[in-house]
Amino acid sequence: MKSVNHPVDEVVVALTDGAKEDAHAVFGVLRTAFACDRAPDDVPKDVAERRPTVWLATFDASHPGRKPGPARLTAPLTATLQGGYSAVDSMRRTLASVFTVHDVGTAFGDQEEEIQVLLESR
Repeated sequence: MKSVNHPVDEVVVALTDGAKEDAHAVFGVLRTAFACDRAPDDVPKDVAERRPTVWLATFDASHPGRKPGPARLTAPLTATLQGGYSAVDSMRRTLASVFTVHDVGTAFGDQEEEIQVLLESR
């Protein structure tokens, strides 16, 4: 990723409350539109124990790429996006172009914000 000098363009995405296949689908949608710190073949994996699982990836929203195609989720998935205001907004718009997005919560800071959304298939 090239946003090392511009951390306001980076968005950390945390996915919870869902299946690894759904996490892979969401990361795939975002990876189509934005550079990511994880390779496309870096597929989320289940842990052996029954614990809450969080999948993380960091995206660079400074230069949006292609528009993502359709994707389906097997169940609703919670996503937390943290980064600069315009970067988070750009990521949210991208997610909303593919999924139904329900706003759950928002926290504001001086330079960045954190939003939590619930994603569902359309």
